[in-house]
Amino acid sequence: MKKTFVVLLALVLLPAIASASPTGTKKRRPLPYEFGRAIMTVPAGEKATMPEVKFDHWLHRAKFTCRLCHVDIGFAMKANGSSVTQEDIVAGYYCGVCHNGKPGPDGKAVFRACENKYSEDDVRARCKRCHSVGEKVEPAYNFAKFTEGLPKARFGNGVDWEQAEISGLVKPVDYIEGTSFKRQAIKDPKDLDLVSGVKGMPEIIFSHKKHTTWNGCEGCHPEIFKGVKQGSTTYSMLENYEGKYCGQCHLTVAFPMTDCQRCHSKPVE
Repeated sequence: MKKTFVVLLALVLLPAIASASPTGTKKRRPLPYEFGRAIMTVPAGEKATMPEVKFDHWLHRAKFTCRLCHVDIGFAMKANGSSVTQEDIVAGYYCGVCHNGKPGPDGKAVFRACENKYSEDDVRARCKRCHSVGEKVEPAYNFAKFTEGLPKARFGNGVDWEQAEISGLVKPVDYIEGTSFKRQAIKDPKDLDLVSGVKGMPEIIFSHKKHTTWNGCEGCHPEIFKGVKQGSTTYSMLENYEGKYCGQCHLTVAFPMTDCQRCHSKPVE
């Protein structure tokens, strides 16, 4: 009887243990054109009338800074964190800041994303340019062709976006009239040496200049990193892997933390 009880108890507990334990497995690595992709679903409680939106960061980050979208326009830095609605877009918020049928920063007209009323022709020709999950849609930009002349990287999109910006191959726009505000330039703080808690692990040389080019100051402070004084915010690699702090970007869009030596670059003495 006791043995039977133990077996039954184990059968009951095993699923709970399995669901509570960390994965401990090697996940499939996204293909370069998939890395940074966000699937946008309808807000909770609303009924979907179209396929989900497939948003690829690589195309937008080649044209705009992260700061412009996540600070000035206000997109959350987590998929579906903004609960974007058709009404918002038509009113000129979120995607509607740019996708309004008017010329963009490069002078080319940007297709209008949403209307209050639309025909079947609109659904085929316009709506499915974004609402493309599960649909056979030919993208306007081919990833391989678009990135073939850009400097290469080991992981993520396979593109070294930092070097692409430094060399002028991409020139991300950081200001949109009517949405952005002129800001007084400030001097970038000095690079920081971040000491690892693991003996023998190279220290991190953190460059504010490289980060502010894409994020400004307000992309990180004060929400992700509350303090601006070195040491005022403490965190661990485990928290990074949970999507906090550095992991807010360097898990899903910026080069992934698999590329350890991109950060841990100071020679060990």
